[in-house]
Amino acid sequence: MRFEDAELVRQCLSGDSDAYGTLVERYQGAVYATAFYYAGRHGAAEDIAQDALLAAYRSLPRLKDPEKFAPWLKQVTTRTAANWLRRNGGRLAAETPLPYKRTVSIEDAREGPRGSTERHERLERVQKAIDSLPERYRLPVVLRYLQEMSYQEISDYTGESIAEIRGILHRASRQLRELLTEFERDLDGEQEWPSARK
Repeated sequence: MRFEDAELVRQCLSGDSDAYGTLVERYQGAVYATAFYYAGRHGAAEDIAQDALLAAYRSLPRLKDPEKFAPWLKQVTTRTAANWLRRNGGRLAAETPLPYKRTVSIEDAREGPRGSTERHERLERVQKAIDSLPERYRLPVVLRYLQEMSYQEISDYTGESIAEIRGILHRASRQLRELLTEFERDLDGEQEWPSARK
């Protein structure tokens, strides 16, 4: 993958714009996930991802090691997100935190409003649990479980070894299970209403 990235970078620098298109197709999910990780809003993440991919294209001649394109792209995305949030952070409060490409599923339609609400509440608890993880764990979790990237792809993108990614995801999974169990226990406790005595 890294060699292929390096070759695509070289082709792009030689004037082949299709080569950059291939890199965009390969990494746009990871760039979006990184942007969403920082912004927490779909619209903002789309804007940041678009800005980051454009910034990376413009900065490509300054990339010293084309074999490290993926971790370099992650750094560009992180910087772009920080700059975007400094300029536009105030408007985020008015934006609805909808999940990426959320559609009404067949299950939602079949279960009706109550089932759909329960599923949405579960998704919110999962998001809250992910947000409660240590910062170093969050992006690999989002890349693995929401963007469905392989360990190799996450390693290439973050610059961490596959062994480190496996360890992070193992520890994060254990913590997520514990957090979600706590949330369920708290939720069950909230639903225990005293029965009315007649």
